[in-house]
Amino acid sequence: MTSHSTSHAIGSFDFNHLPDDSITSLALVLGDQLNASHSWFKTVNPQRLIILMEVCEETDYANHHIQKVVGFFAAMRNFAQALSTAGHSVLYIRLDDPHNHQSVTKNLTGLLEKLPSVAHVHLQQPDEYRVDCYLQAWAEQQSIQVSWFDTEHFLTQRSVLHDWFPGKDNFLMESFYRRIRKQSGYLMEHDKPIGGKWNFDKENRHKLADKHDVPAPLMFSHDVTDIVAMLTKAQVKTIGEIDPERFIWPTTRAESRQLLDYFIDKLLANFGRYQDAMHTDYWSLFHARLSFSLNTKMLSPREVVERAINYWQDHRAQVNEAQIEGFVRQIIGWREFIRAIYWHHMPNYSTTNFFEHSAKLPAYYWTAKTKMQCMAKSIEQSLKFSYAHHIQRLMVTGNFALLSGVAPDEVDAWYLGIYIDALQWVELPNTRGMSQFADGGILATKPYISSGSYINKMSNYCQSCHYDVNQRVGENACPFNSLYWHFIETHKKQLRNNGRMGLILNQWDKRDESDKQELLKQARFYLSQIDSL
Repeated sequence: MTSHSTSHAIGSFDFNHLPDDSITSLALVLGDQLNASHSWFKTVNPQRLIILMEVCEETDYANHHIQKVVGFFAAMRNFAQALSTAGHSVLYIRLDDPHNHQSVTKNLTGLLEKLPSVAHVHLQQPDEYRVDCYLQAWAEQQSIQVSWFDTEHFLTQRSVLHDWFPGKDNFLMESFYRRIRKQSGYLMEHDKPIGGKWNFDKENRHKLADKHDVPAPLMFSHDVTDIVAMLTKAQVKTIGEIDPERFIWPTTRAESRQLLDYFIDKLLANFGRYQDAMHTDYWSLFHARLSFSLNTKMLSPREVVERAINYWQDHRAQVNEAQIEGFVRQIIGWREFIRAIYWHHMPNYSTTNFFEHSAKLPAYYWTAKTKMQCMAKSIEQSLKFSYAHHIQRLMVTGNFALLSGVAPDEVDAWYLGIYIDALQWVELPNTRGMSQFADGGILATKPYISSGSYINKMSNYCQSCHYDVNQRVGENACPFNSLYWHFIETHKKQLRNNGRMGLILNQWDKRDESDKQELLKQARFYLSQIDSL
């Protein structure tokens, strides 16, 4: 299913035609601050110039998927045009503008030099620590007034963990989630959770039957050839694939709402039930794919949750409590909690490496050329669509990287670059914490590792794989099987301090020594040939 759009001119002004000296303030909007409902835009202020900019500083800090760069630039351009059409004064600085200093702060400084009438700069709090640092440093150097504003997007503040749990340094997402439920009233009845349960996760772990009817994903069809040509000319380094004449992701708020409506009408009824399922024929299954729209702030978490809850209330025969709770938990539970962990622990969080892993990421993370079907399919769709759903990220590509001892920096860089929804505040805790356990348990209560059996349980990947999921050793043994036990043996001293790993460690301890050595030998062989698996 596709939807079509065309591109338009951008903004009200450019560097060659700046407004006169009536401008007294600048308001910077970053690429992930496309919140049309922000109070800045409630009224038109002719003395304020709103600025958006495309800069190499942002395209080059990671090796991004081309769809990610294009998606952000297309959404930014549409947002600037919408503001201009609404009467706001907007300066949009394209990547190829000859006056572009390719740095947010250098461009701001240049504008202040060209517009001496400006006495005030307005900034919204960045969500990334990296951006926050360079904007804070720039603001401290200015002689004019610089004011900071909330993005008016999240349900909680950066400091929420300190505010809610003073004196603590270990936090459970479930406690955090329940508090948000109580404060917001979402899925609550008389101060009690709907259905008498906070969490229906155990009911949401179904494998997709081969003949199950899965609606086709809603995909848009944007012509972005101009942006792709600009990136090529500027020699911006990217990864992945793109069809420049049929870009599939939403680039406006209206399209984001359309994608939300499609999810609620067509997919929500089965979202929770199959949220952990994987299938060779369906790259998005019943997932909403709203994370790009949310993380650019084209959608707000409140409207997403409230639209879903309203639909559930009117369609309880089609959407049960487990489906709506599973979806709401992702938005107001995990998403808000991940951000809170990020801001509570940065900058030290970005260097954690609990297991002291140091291996390189295997080459097929960039090519999908591997005989492991689960890895090939998950990476192939990531390169094709700049998207994989959370179980593919956690229990396939992330699981394999952890079992293989890949350095967390390598894993971070890959996840941050390849996915269209990846911004550091959400990528880093999910990768370094949830996926790699590099934080030693700050985020997750145990390492999320598995042998091939879990992947076989939740997918059809193993049915047509080169490797045999039921074989632990031998030429065609599933690599996940021996690597799993190799990980347990390698890190057993650290894992003994984790109560949730006790059962697995006991199983390993009781194994026959010859069986152990056979598994470890198989794992060492695979690790020595890891780029050829």
